[in-house]
Amino acid sequence: MTTTVPKSPPTEPESGLQAGLKSRHLSMIAIGGVIGAGLFVGSGSGIAAAGPGILISYALVGVLVVLVMRMLGEMAAANPTSGSFSAYADRALGRWAGFTIGWLYWFFWVVVLAVEATAGAKILAGWIPAVPQWGWALIVMIVLTATNLVSVSSYGEFEFWFAGIKVVAIAGFIVVGGLAIFGLLPGSDHPASGFSNLTAHGGFLPNGPGAILTGVLMVVFSFMGSEIVTLAAGETANPRAAVTKATNSVIWRIAVFYLGSILIVVSLVGWDDPAILKDGSYVAALSSVGIPHAGEIMNAIVLTSVLSCLNSGLYTASRMAFSLGRRSDAPASFGRTTDRGVPRSAILASVVFGFVAVAFNYLWPDTVFQFLLNASGAIALFVWLVICFSQLRMRKIIERESPEKLVVRMWLYPYLTWATIALITFVLGYMLTDTADGGGRDQVVLSTLVALAVVVYAVVRQRRAVWKGTHTPDRVKVS
Repeated sequence: MTTTVPKSPPTEPESGLQAGLKSRHLSMIAIGGVIGAGLFVGSGSGIAAAGPGILISYALVGVLVVLVMRMLGEMAAANPTSGSFSAYADRALGRWAGFTIGWLYWFFWVVVLAVEATAGAKILAGWIPAVPQWGWALIVMIVLTATNLVSVSSYGEFEFWFAGIKVVAIAGFIVVGGLAIFGLLPGSDHPASGFSNLTAHGGFLPNGPGAILTGVLMVVFSFMGSEIVTLAAGETANPRAAVTKATNSVIWRIAVFYLGSILIVVSLVGWDDPAILKDGSYVAALSSVGIPHAGEIMNAIVLTSVLSCLNSGLYTASRMAFSLGRRSDAPASFGRTTDRGVPRSAILASVVFGFVAVAFNYLWPDTVFQFLLNASGAIALFVWLVICFSQLRMRKIIERESPEKLVVRMWLYPYLTWATIALITFVLGYMLTDTADGGGRDQVVLSTLVALAVVVYAVVRQRRAVWKGTHTPDRVKVS
């Protein structure tokens, strides 16, 4: 179902930011946000755990993401802002909520910077071992920091090409794999097995229905990043139309890139093939059809995904910090920009923490850095929960103040919103059953403790400001 956006004059971005992102940039940012490195790297473990039933796991999480993005799209189309869901939580739930989720989200992405910088450095060190792994991590961080500091258009251009490579790679994989499945790929000796591998190795659910939920826990975090487009839309000439287009297209993006490519993998290779875990699911699939140097090809694609995630992670963290600064929830310098519309202080602060986290990863990988990973592990789900609760309140506010701004509407409101809240809560509860070291229970417990600490600080900070009479809480208005 498509949504028609009424023609309106271009919207000015927030004070200081510039409309430097073009439509093609935002389209690729939307696609790139869905295709993370986790799809290529982490899917093997999910397939090994759930068998072909991992398709159901991906479909369930995909539906969850579509619903959350629809809610976020409804609010973002009515009020495009660099703070996105943090600004909406501020208005709908209270200043403490916007402060808390904004800083938690910033924390999540600066930890991701360290993870992705290390992953990219590992690949680059394998190609050019003369440069140590920490040296590559440093080089990658410096290059992408410089890119983000130049202008928002340079970020958009880098992301356009990074995401473009990922899109071409997955599209090519689906075409090649589809031909091989039916024995139509020239030069391949892969048997024309059709979709028999989906049931030939112990059935579609070889490890039982419960493995679907295990698969959900393994794949849910590879979808994080879909919401980036709503932050970036604020720096386009027509953010309302951009957000509407991006949220409407999220369904086919997930269907094609996730479900389509994973279907190809489990159809080409038996789910219990040792190569799935040893080499990775996509490498195993490419090798099975006789593609030479499949490992090197996939390493190049994974490196592109890592750089894309780093690029977007730095952009996202800095824009959230900028929004917090504009709302007096962060140092005022975070809310200022250069004459190019770049929030320099917000970018540098995010990078500094990212560098520190990278250092922790090399110095204390099993203690300090593992704590950071666990403490940020469930924040993605917390963000989605906040989006749901914010939408419940913001819908009424928008209908009361500016009903004409409801160009994107959440389906079956409020029933699907509550159903989404229930599903996210169930996933969080199920994570508590994962008692492995660094598993779901550790992530939920530590992330919750960190979140509670930030909430307490936010509430105390707000009450002190009220007592002193120096602060009047601002509210994001539907404009």
